[in-house]
Parts: sequence; structure tokens; C-alpha cells
Amino acid sequence: MQQMLKTKLALFYFFYFALIGVYIIFLPKVLYELGYTTSSIGIILSIAALMRFVTPFLFLKLFDLNKKIFILALIFTIASIGVSYYTIYQFYLYFITSIIFGLSISLILPFVETIALEKLDKDSYGKIRLFGSIGFMLIALGVSMYEFNTTLVINYLLILSILISITAYQISNFDLIKPQEDNSSFSIIQNYKLWVSLFLMQLSFGAYYNFFTIYETDHGISIISTSYLWSVGVIAEVLMLYFQGSILKKYPLITLIKLSTLLTALRWFLTYLFASNIIMLYFIQTIHAFSFALYHTSVIMYLFSIYKNKKLAQQFFLGIAYGLGGAVGAIVAGEFYGEYLFLSSAFFALLSYILIKR
Repeated sequence: MQQMLKTKLALFYFFYFALIGVYIIFLPKVLYELGYTTSSIGIILSIAALMRFVTPFLFLKLFDLNKKIFILALIFTIASIGVSYYTIYQFYLYFITSIIFGLSISLILPFVETIALEKLDKDSYGKIRLFGSIGFMLIALGVSMYEFNTTLVINYLLILSILISITAYQISNFDLIKPQEDNSSFSIIQNYKLWVSLFLMQLSFGAYYNFFTIYETDHGISIISTSYLWSVGVIAEVLMLYFQGSILKKYPLITLIKLSTLLTALRWFLTYLFASNIIMLYFIQTIHAFSFALYHTSVIMYLFSIYKNKKLAQQFFLGIAYGLGGAVGAIVAGEFYGEYLFLSSAFFALLSYILIKR
């Protein structure tokens, strides 16, 4: 039974982050070529992230993330991508489509993550989670080998959303966590510095997740080489996920969060300095092992340990950090796209570190 769950989780992470890879690496470029301005791209990509921020507050007071709602989220994820074939050519129609997509997909990962954290130990979680990184890397390399266009990108998104839904539904059968009847003890204010830090950290990623491909190609790096840069980051991430078990056991989680945040600030500053230097960029991308892999695992485990309502804690992490932080980061990056894009990212990451350094 345990091995079956691990297999299904590995498949889920593989498909889920492959979809995220298509969404953040290639969709911005497609929108750019369709005539969207950088500001419009920032707005569109911020919508899915913003919906991650909205949904936890709904579930705090009105709903419980149960299996029925989870299944509806799977259905609407597929449907929203399906209608994208027709809505992507018109900003306002695609804006609405992105709202539906964002609301539905924001419920999938926290549900599955909670089951994974409940059933797996620290070492096993990292080794299962790395399949998501592999999926992200393979899609980055695979799509870039073709003359990708709007239809091809949506095809990938649709197929992956169906595969995600199949595996996620199977994983939901392992959910034995009882719904929380009382959420009144859940407090963000009590740990407000941590939550603001999480927000700022992901805000700093706005430039990377939404404009790195455009930014580097504008600096003379080919689309193939840019895909390789994404892949190097993912390889570093995979290695960290595989070996991080001993690190997580040896050091306090909050210490690892601080270290990863500080190294991320350095990463963005170096990207600003060496935007056209392919050798340095390859080195800089290896810091992703800390910026994402070690940081993400440390944060979700830390929140899992300090909050009783596990699902709600994961929802708020995705909502405040990847949701609000990602949305604001996308808009800010779109508005201020230019020479100082990654210098501003370094500033936000440094602020994130300052908030939790003590």
C-alpha cells in the first residue's frame, strides 16, 4: 500500500510540475508572440497566482477542502484549459479563463501535499518530490526542440491536466485526515514576520517565473540555451531533493529557510550582473537547489509542524507565497521589465531574509 502511494505521488508530481513548466516557460513567450504587452502578460500570469491567495480565505470560514470539492477542482482545471483554444486570442476572455484555472488548480496541490507529508518521512518526501523536478526539466527540453506555437502549448497543458487529474484522484483515496471543524485557532498574525517573508520571497521570483525566458532571449541567449538554463536549475533541484534528507534532520528548519532566502538574494543579484554571460548563468542556476528545493521543503515541513490544521496551512502557504507573492511579482515584473529587473528581485529577497534573520 505504501509503495503504491509513493508511485502515484511520483506520477502526480511529474505531471503537475511538467504542466507548471509549460505554463511558466513557454506560455509567456506564446502570449508575447500573439501581441500581448509585457504588462498584459504580467496581469494574465498573475491571475492564477492571485486565485491561490483568495481560496484559503474561503476555506477558512466557509468550506472544507474535502474530496468532493477536490474532484470538482480537477474537472474545472481540465475544462478551463480546454476552452483556452478559443479564448487565448482575446485578452479579456483569457483573463476570465485564467480565473477559473487559477481557482481550480489552487486546490489540487495542497490537498496532495498534505497526504504526502502525513504519509512520508523527510527522506522519502524529497525523493518522491524530485519526480516533479524531472517532469519540469523534461518538458523544458522537449517543447523547446520543436517550433512551438499556441496550439502545441495548449495541447501539452490539456494532456498534462488530464494525467494530473487521474493520478490526483487515485491519491485522494489515501486521504485519512479528518476535516477540521474549528479553524479559529489558525493564526497568521502570530507568525506575521514569517508570512511576510514567504510573500516577499515569492514576489522576488516574479521576474524569474514569468520573464526569464523573454529576458534572456532579449539579452542574446537563444531559446534552446535558455531551456538548458532552466534544466540546469532543475538538475540542481533534483540533486538537492534527493540528498536533502540528512540536511533536514541535522539543522533546524528555520535555519535552512534563512540560508535559502539569503542565497536567493545573491542569485538574483548575480543574474542582474551577468545576464548575457552564459557560463555564469549556468553557475547561477545551480543556486536553485537552495532557492526552491531546500526552501520549499523546509517551509512546508515547518508549517506542517507548527499548525494543527495541516491542509489549511498548506493552502495559506500556496496562497500567500505562491499566490499573492506570485501575482504581485508577475505584475511588478511586467511593469518594470528592463535592465534592473533582477536587481529589484534581489532587493525583495533580501527584505525577505531580513524579516526572519533573528
